[in-house]
Amino acid sequence: MALFRFYYPGLLLASLIMTTMYMFMWKKHNDVHITLFFTLAPIINLGYLFLSTAQTLNAALNAINITYISCFVQMIIVLAIFGLCRIEVKRWVKLFFMIITTLTFLSTLTIGHNTWFYKDATLDQINGITVVRKVYGPLHSVLYAVIILFFIIGVAAIIYSRLHKRQISRRVLNLLLLPQIVCMISFFGSRMLFPEIEVLPAAYCFAELVYLLIVRRINLYDVTDIVIDSLVQEGDTGFIAFDRNFNYLGSNETARKILPQLGNLAVDLSLGEDTEMEKMILPWLNQYVRDPGNAEANGHFYEKDGKIYLFTVGELPGKKSSRRGYRIVITDDTLDRAYINLLDGFNRDLKEQVAKKTADVERMNDNMILGMAVMVESRDNSTGGHIRRTSDVVRMLVDALKKEGRDPDGYNLTEDFCKMLIKAAPMHDLGKIAVDDEILRKPGRFTPEEFEKMKAHAAEGARIVHEILKGTDDVAFHHLAENVAHYHHERWDGSGYPMHLKGEQIPPEARIMAVADVYDALVSKRVYKDKMSFEQANSIIMDGMGSQFDSALKEAYLAARPALEAYYSSLEG
Repeated sequence: MALFRFYYPGLLLASLIMTTMYMFMWKKHNDVHITLFFTLAPIINLGYLFLSTAQTLNAALNAINITYISCFVQMIIVLAIFGLCRIEVKRWVKLFFMIITTLTFLSTLTIGHNTWFYKDATLDQINGITVVRKVYGPLHSVLYAVIILFFIIGVAAIIYSRLHKRQISRRVLNLLLLPQIVCMISFFGSRMLFPEIEVLPAAYCFAELVYLLIVRRINLYDVTDIVIDSLVQEGDTGFIAFDRNFNYLGSNETARKILPQLGNLAVDLSLGEDTEMEKMILPWLNQYVRDPGNAEANGHFYEKDGKIYLFTVGELPGKKSSRRGYRIVITDDTLDRAYINLLDGFNRDLKEQVAKKTADVERMNDNMILGMAVMVESRDNSTGGHIRRTSDVVRMLVDALKKEGRDPDGYNLTEDFCKMLIKAAPMHDLGKIAVDDEILRKPGRFTPEEFEKMKAHAAEGARIVHEILKGTDDVAFHHLAENVAHYHHERWDGSGYPMHLKGEQIPPEARIMAVADVYDALVSKRVYKDKMSFEQANSIIMDGMGSQFDSALKEAYLAARPALEAYYSSLEG
C-alpha cells in the first residue's frame, strides 16, 4: 500500500515534534532518564526510516544497528520509573544495568560479520518498503532475556509504588504502565500481526506521548519552581546578577522597572557597555570586593520618582568556597528613609526609632526562624505542632529553673541566656530539611538504616543554623542556637548522638532542650504510636534522670510538671 511509504517518515516527524514539545516543557527537576528517552526515540525512528529505504543488504544492516539503540531505551525506561516512583537505586545496580545493556548492544554490532546475532539475513521489498528477513542466532535470545528482565523490573516497581507509596500520583503510575505494556507487545507480537512493517517505532512514539502527559502532570504537582519564579519575577524585590569579572548575567522584571537602563546591557557583556550603569554600579561592586564584611558600606540608596531604593551588594550563593559572582538586591526603602529623615537631629527620638526598628528586625528574624522551622516540620508526617509545643515546654522549664534555688551548678541562668534559649528552641530540628522525604514522611517506624539517616539531622541542623546566623553580631545566640540543634539528642550517659558527648560535655542549653523534646514526643500522638498518659511520661522522664538527662534538672522538671500537664490538656480541648 502507498500509505506504508509515509509510515516511517510520519513516525520520525511525530517523534521529533514530541521531543520539541518536551524541550519547551522541560524544567531542571525533570528526571534525566526521561530526557534521554526523548533524545534517543527520534534517533531510533530515523534508523527505521533508513531501513525502510535501504537498497542494499549492507545498508539495511547498518540501519538495523541504529534501531538496536533501543537496547538502552529499555534500561532508561526502567530507571525513569525508579526516579518517578522515588525508589532509590544503588550505584552498583545502575552500573550492572549499564554493563548488561552495553554488552547486549555490542552483540548487535556483530550483525553482518558473523552468525552470533543473525544466522542469516536477506533483503525483500513489500509495497515499496525494504524488509529484512532474518534467522536469529543465539545472542538474539540474550536480547529477549534482557528486555524481559527490564520489563519485569519496571512493572514490579510500578506495582510496589502503587501498594506502598502514597505520595506518588496513581494517575502517573497508570500512565507509566502503558508504555511498558505497549512496547513489550510491539517487540514480541508485531511480526505476527504486521509482518511487512515494524510496530516498535510506533510504540516509542506512543511512549513519548505518554511521557509528555506524565511530565505535564508532574510539573503541576511540583509547585516549587512556580513559587520561586513568581517571587523572583513578579515580587517587590529586584535582583541583578554579575559574574566575578563584573559581566552582566541578568535581572528580574522588578529590577528592570526600577532601572530601565538594564535593558541596554546584554547578558555576558561587561558593565562598561553602558556608561551610565558603569558609573552607578561598578563603584558599589568594587567597594564590596574591598570590604565584603562591611554591611553598612555595601548598602546604597537610589532615588527615583519620589521613592528611595536600597541597593544591597552581596555574593551569588553557591556551595563552592571560590567567589562565583555578585548579586544586587533592590528593595523599596522609602518609608524607612522617611522615618530617618523626620527624626534626623532628634537624638532621643532617633534612638527610640532605632530601637523599634531593631525590635522589628529581631521579630522578623524570629518569625523567619519559626517559619523555616514550621516549613521543615510540614514535611514530616509524624510531628505536627512539635516545634511550637517544644518551644512552650522550654519556656516552662526555664521559668521553673529561674525560680530561687533551682539554678543548677554550671548553668549560669542569666536573663539573656533564658531569652536566647527560648528563641533558639524552634531551630532544634532544622536539620530535618536535609532528610529525604521518603524517610521523613514515612508513616511508621524507621528501619535501622533509615534511623541512621534520620540521625544525621542533628549535625546537619547545626550546619544550617551556622549558615543562617553566620555574620550576626549576636555571637552568644549563634553559639547557643548551634548547640541546641547539634546536641539535643545527646544523652547524659554518653549513648546519644551525633557526638556521643557525656555528662557536662553536653552544653546546658542542649540538656534543657533534650527534656523538652522527649517530653513532647511522649505525650503527643505520632503516626507510629499513641500518646502516653502524663503518668507514663513522667515515669520515663524520671527514670531517665541521670542516664538520659542531667539529674540536676529533676527539681525544675517536677516544679514545671503541673504547668506542662495543664498546657497539654488545654491542647486537647
